[in-house]
Amino acid sequence: MTALRLVGVYRADGGLVGELRYLVGHYLRGESCSLCDITHSPWRRKAEWDAEVATLDIPFDLLHLNELDPDLASFVGDRAACVVLERTTDGAVDRTLLISNDELADIDGSVAAFFTVLRERLSR
Repeated sequence: MTALRLVGVYRADGGLVGELRYLVGHYLRGESCSLCDITHSPWRRKAEWDAEVATLDIPFDLLHLNELDPDLASFVGDRAACVVLERTTDGAVDRTLLISNDELADIDGSVAAFFTVLRERLSR
């Protein structure tokens, strides 16, 4: 049996220090995370995001760079922000880059556009 999981990887570290570092970089230096722009308003996760994720038949985890296991971190490398599809069969994990950072940036923060792209990619 094959288990599937989607992993959205932010281009930022989690935790208080990571969040503060991101906010400073975002508001003072114009740095951004294309996935953060889709999943979050300035202060919290978008309700529209949570509603769309609830309609999926596959788990979707959101992780920060410092929350990745070593194998996933190696796969992602410098490609964050991104969305990865993981297939696990008999303990072996196969990963596919489903949506790249450039593609996330083109979505320009739209939850609806993100899920249109996601569903199209998953249907392949």
